[in-house]
Amino acid sequence: MVYDITPLITPSLKVWPGDTPPTREVLCELDRGDSVTLSTLHATVHLGAHADAPSHYGVGAQSVEARPVETYLGPCQVIRVQVPRHSRVPLSAILQPIVAPRVLLATDTYPDPTAFNEDFAALSVELIDSLHSQGVRLIGIDTPSVDLFDSKDLPAHKRILGYDMAILEGLVLRDVPEGSYELIALPLPLVGFDASPVRAILRSL
Repeated sequence: MVYDITPLITPSLKVWPGDTPPTREVLCELDRGDSVTLSTLHATVHLGAHADAPSHYGVGAQSVEARPVETYLGPCQVIRVQVPRHSRVPLSAILQPIVAPRVLLATDTYPDPTAFNEDFAALSVELIDSLHSQGVRLIGIDTPSVDLFDSKDLPAHKRILGYDMAILEGLVLRDVPEGSYELIALPLPLVGFDASPVRAILRSL
């Protein structure tokens, strides 16, 4: 079984307010007599399902091409959590043992990638501490950020930076049952960039 956990990239896909939404510029097109169809994509690198690079939230930290690609490939655990909107996921919301080095949290607080809601859930520092202590190398979430929308000090990002963990944001997990999977979510080697879109999929083990 394969689950595609990447939202469709269309003009209706919402990005962080003030960021660059996806648009397509058609340079050549078969239908108008050109020899090929050729397009240009204009968009933020924090587009849909994406991998944050440490340089997004840490001065002098690694950009996305420097991250070990194997971090984004391998055994993964999907965990559904029950949390109120505009809250941080506490450690107490995790009701099962951690069994994989990559954990994806389904909060169900950002249900529609085409309708940006600011009251999505985020990660607590104590949860990040616990996951790191259990060998987790990557944390993913079904919201636009691991921090709350109105957060300015970004405690979750900073704790993840301190542990050199990886972040996936903007995942679509609503149809994925809890359990163990293989994650494939490879970022592009965009030299100097602070993030990369990924095509994130889960395969049943």
